[in-house]
Amino acid sequence: MNRNTLLKTLPAAIALAVSCGAVQASDHDNEGFHGYLRAGVGTSNHGGTQSCYGLGGITMSYRLGNECDSYFEGGYTKEVAKAANGASFVATLWASAYKNSSDFGDAKLGLAKAYVEARNVPELNGGVAWIGKRYYMRPDIHMLDLQYINENGTGGGIDRYPVGPGKISYAFFKDNDFNTTDPLTGKVTSSSAAIRQNINYEGLPVNQDGTLDFAASIISADGNDKNTHGGWQLSVFHRQDKVLGGGNTVGVQYGVGPGTGINGPCCARIGPSGSTLLGSDYTRLRIFDSLWIQPTRDYSMEFVALYQRDKNDKTGSTTWTTVGARPVYALSDNFKLQGELGVTTLKADATPGTARLTKVTLAPTLGLGRDYWSRPQLRFFVSYGKWNNAATALVNAFNNSGPVYGKDTSGVSYGLHMEAWW
Repeated sequence: MNRNTLLKTLPAAIALAVSCGAVQASDHDNEGFHGYLRAGVGTSNHGGTQSCYGLGGITMSYRLGNECDSYFEGGYTKEVAKAANGASFVATLWASAYKNSSDFGDAKLGLAKAYVEARNVPELNGGVAWIGKRYYMRPDIHMLDLQYINENGTGGGIDRYPVGPGKISYAFFKDNDFNTTDPLTGKVTSSSAAIRQNINYEGLPVNQDGTLDFAASIISADGNDKNTHGGWQLSVFHRQDKVLGGGNTVGVQYGVGPGTGINGPCCARIGPSGSTLLGSDYTRLRIFDSLWIQPTRDYSMEFVALYQRDKNDKTGSTTWTTVGARPVYALSDNFKLQGELGVTTLKADATPGTARLTKVTLAPTLGLGRDYWSRPQLRFFVSYGKWNNAATALVNAFNNSGPVYGKDTSGVSYGLHMEAWW
């Protein structure tokens, strides 16, 4: 699909957004210093550094007692100017650092956010205009660290402009903005650049305490390479509030070409541009149910069930399925017991057998409060992984400690871990 065709679809896509439902556009950064931090140390019965259990590839792993990395993101939001009529201009700057080990070491510090918003502008009728680099519309399934929709990038747009019973958001991004040039002539020979348009609509009531939410990405290859392609994705979510003190999200997502997110930014996320070398034979279908509950002051739980199928003409289909739960019981205001059980399978047409992995964790925890989302948390954990022969090579490859398991099909890891947001 070329750029002209994609651009012509924009009015129809907006109309579809208005009629089909809503997604939560990115929450605005609140004034002050905010951030996220996780880090830990551990070892295993195979010796050496902490080992973690996952199948890699298109899958995501269960996080509790199973994160062998270190990550920080944080920064400051400040109102930098205010007009006499109340219009406010707010700037946000955030840095981030990541290391695939228990020590930040020489992790590179990068700029994660750098943008300015215009709030309370009368002409925007409650909407917010913005330009810059930012996190944008990235709800996640927390215990998988799966941002099932992610529209981060550099661009601009208008968020949450009232339309009908809900609010519409439109954002324009430039992704993968790089050219390959001929060293002799200096001419551009190819480009991975893409123009991405995201259209979100939130707030369409469909039942008591429930909304139907919608997100779309329209991606146009922006280079002069005849081998590049455009693509798209469409996601619909039903969000149910007040479910045993928590909430439930059911999602159906479908992407084509670079709209799948494959070979794009981290974790092949749906929402941003994947590789523009992917044609329309590349598709991704994802269906999931994500639930968290807090039926009593002391008991809470998160649950997920997910099916994802990636397909293309060259290698056929690859299917990821997973079911898991994280029950939590608070014994006091600041001490709780957490457990996590997840079962994951991965089946690829290109390889024989179905890989299967089960991970179980127990984690006594010191934390800020009794509820599920209270952070910071300081944890001691013990994790057990069990997998079949078809998964052995995948588990060894996933582990940043190297192939410590050899031909074994089980392992135990233990250690300390911290997670905080503020």
